[in-house]
Amino acid sequence: MIMPFLHRLSSPPRFYRLASRWIPWLGWGSLVFMLVGTIWGLGFAPADYQQGNAFRIMYIHVPAAWLSLFIYTVMAVSAVIAFVWRIKLAEVMIIANAPIGATFTFLALITGSIWGKPMWGTWWEWDPRLTFELILLFQYFGVIALYTAIADRRVGARAAAILAMVGIVTVPIVHFSVEWWSSLHQGPSVTRLDKPAIAWSMLTPLFIMFIGTNLFYLTVLFLRGRNELLMREKQTQWVAEILDEGV
Repeated sequence: MIMPFLHRLSSPPRFYRLASRWIPWLGWGSLVFMLVGTIWGLGFAPADYQQGNAFRIMYIHVPAAWLSLFIYTVMAVSAVIAFVWRIKLAEVMIIANAPIGATFTFLALITGSIWGKPMWGTWWEWDPRLTFELILLFQYFGVIALYTAIADRRVGARAAAILAMVGIVTVPIVHFSVEWWSSLHQGPSVTRLDKPAIAWSMLTPLFIMFIGTNLFYLTVLFLRGRNELLMREKQTQWVAEILDEGV
């Protein structure tokens, strides 16, 4: 019962039409949430008693760091689905996600460096979390390079899927590195089980930014997924019908 449902949901024409329907809503939603979160976080949230206004980079850094891990996890899960159930859309999701994840990982590293300079007195430190986040960026680059280096898209996607599955080990290392090793990086503050270590006046705009950046991620993912499907399926009847409809 699950398999027929999974195959219907992952049908390229069905995904294309669903993505086309959702892209405007996701795009406008991401714009609204990110605008509200940015204005609230930069203009109205109180300054931190230790870091002053330097903490405000958090509203970009934390969502970017979260998405850098989440997107790679999505890639790895898609790789497993592609190998086990031979679903073409899962292969497309690996390739569509990789550049987005690389961008957010790069953004996390850059904003972390900016945030770290006044806190640590240096732009870069070979801290475990920073080091493995950098390794994660190279893994994203590896997936992209491996896919583009192979002319056959299906073969390239399978090779990239193997790398994505193997590389998933980096994700929990990045997440738990501050607990496993002595680290300059601060420990969990938002996801603490007892209560967050951040005042709600600072935390609320961060949650809004989380929603906005995740909606933005979905918007770009659907756009890239549609384009990748069109490139792969350009000789099929459903693509001809889509082009005739002007969707």
